[in-house]
Amino acid sequence: MHRRLLFAIVTCACAAMAGYARAADSGLAAWVNEVKVGILYHDADNIWSGFRLESGADINAEVIFAPKVDILWGAVRPALGGSLNTAGDTSKAYADLRYQIEHGSGLFFGVGIGGAIHNGDLTPTRADRKALGTRVLFHIPAELGLRFDGRHAVSVYFDHISNGYFADDNEGLDTLGVRYGYRFLASTTAP
Repeated sequence: MHRRLLFAIVTCACAAMAGYARAADSGLAAWVNEVKVGILYHDADNIWSGFRLESGADINAEVIFAPKVDILWGAVRPALGGSLNTAGDTSKAYADLRYQIEHGSGLFFGVGIGGAIHNGDLTPTRADRKALGTRVLFHIPAELGLRFDGRHAVSVYFDHISNGYFADDNEGLDTLGVRYGYRFLASTTAP
């Protein structure tokens, strides 16, 4: 099951990036701003949730949509993504509103808020799994990166999921890693 889902995520991400030359002609660029893929350290300890129980790496894929609202020095865009854990521990899918600021030098910073659904444990039933309390969780991402050639980007990405203490069990889960992004319409300063 996990291998099929991983294969589907990787295939979709590769197909999206391979088809970038046709994106503007097909109208995809009117709806999709950027596609990102990465590898994340699963359940990173000593960050927000404070301790580690789960193992493995997460394969992450994300689509950031083109419609935006300009606010201050950046823009807010909707994003959909997912992280598949390679060890069979907690995987998640999420939807966010992402605020991103980009500098003319290529540096960018993004932060967001949204919701996630996961396949992890809700209560402390196994010693090697986090008790996340509810099936639907808050999703809080942050990213710092560098864009080059107006289209390509590499970044350090962090996200945290938890129920915000709306349930008794709320151990939270953090991921940290690197991502590659491909923007469909080249830009040097526009977020």
